Amino acid sequence: MTVTQHGDVSFERFSSSYPAYQGTRHLDRIRADDFRQLDEQGLIYLDYTGSGLPGRSQLRAYQRAMGNEIWGNPHSASVPSRRSTEVIRRARQATLRFVNADPDEYSVIFTANATGALRLVGESFPFQPGARLALLRDNHNSVLGIREYARARGATTETIGLRSDLRADLSAVVDALDPAEKAPALFAYPAQSNFSGVQHPLEWIPEAHARGWQVLLDAAAYAAISDLDLTRHKPDFVPLSYYKIVGWPTGLGCLIARNDALTQLRRPWFSGGTVVASSALGGWYASAEPPGSFEDGTPDFLGALGVSIGLDYVQQTLDRDAVRTRVQCLMEFLLGEMSRLRHSNGMPVCALYGPTDTRGRGPTIAFNLLDMDGNIVDERVAEDRAVERGIALRAGCFCNPGVGETIFELEPADLIRVGTMRADLHTVEDYRRAIGLPTGGVHRSR
Repeated sequence: MTVTQHGDVSFERFSSSYPAYQGTRHLDRIRADDFRQLDEQGLIYLDYTGSGLPGRSQLRAYQRAMGNEIWGNPHSASVPSRRSTEVIRRARQATLRFVNADPDEYSVIFTANATGALRLVGESFPFQPGARLALLRDNHNSVLGIREYARARGATTETIGLRSDLRADLSAVVDALDPAEKAPALFAYPAQSNFSGVQHPLEWIPEAHARGWQVLLDAAAYAAISDLDLTRHKPDFVPLSYYKIVGWPTGLGCLIARNDALTQLRRPWFSGGTVVASSALGGWYASAEPPGSFEDGTPDFLGALGVSIGLDYVQQTLDRDAVRTRVQCLMEFLLGEMSRLRHSNGMPVCALYGPTDTRGRGPTIAFNLLDMDGNIVDERVAEDRAVERGIALRAGCFCNPGVGETIFELEPADLIRVGTMRADLHTVEDYRRAIGLPTGGVHRSR
């Protein structure tokens, strides 16, 4: 691959084009102190959409708390037990503060991750004949999978398409969300695409509510850098993964749910912690009140300790406003440079997906590299080259098939045909060839 050179971009030139960046220079000290391992290892880390990085001072605060106290199972009256119970309470409070949610209106249910929170909604939502599920085509597989619960119980499902810029028209959303009347209806979409960074309007939430729909807002990618205000926008269900936001703990997520919406959910089973009483011989059980009835087993109380510390760190030490400003400047610069990059024959080097500007999008850029003839370079080859140069980015479809199907303009008939061939297909490469994809996915940088 031969690329024409445009010369180095000096910091002076960059600063004159993005003067707001100068107001974020205090972040350089935090990076040098708390993330110096990046420089020590010579790593350029561009996979924050996949996982945030914890700061060293954040981890030291966790280590001090772990080393100075004794922690026990919270289901007891001992001092270690009460200490763990208090940590769980503080983690719930910290989470509600993080999204500016009224504790009288919303509850926090701890899960293993955002996927566990989504499964909790899918298995418990009152899908039935006449009920409806509407999904934006731009959804993570963990959201898309809710349709299997809906279909199994006789509910109808609908997928709302995307434009070429990977946004959806309000008219298409409104058409899909025609009045639901009395039947249960759930509309699920991401506040920010984990694929392209597109931020879908939060104003869809009251539109859906006005038509009798409940709303599941996937905020796993959005909350990493954007502020969600649940006193202003009031979805019924919001799944989060803490490591996407604070880097640690990596095995804990939550479902933030409106209390009135929780009363409509019905668990298909019970477990330790979800009941106030049960009988092995009598064959009955009595569910605990929400949110306890939705939290399986003992909460990860040591992980909850990390939640409070981590959320305090990203809100106070990191200065999220400054981080957003800096990232906005860098993203706008990078989009411009990538769009202008050319081979020696004048052909573009990058195929960029999604909006061409920074309005209404998070700091995620999805792209493919092109050869001199305009053909897509296998993303796995490009990823290997990036690894050789100390660059960590993501390659693939990012568990978001709907956006991939949109950017590669796949026909529904071909996708349905491949779905009937599953006995003959065994690997991702088999499916790629059968569908006719030019490559297995794209690159994602943030």
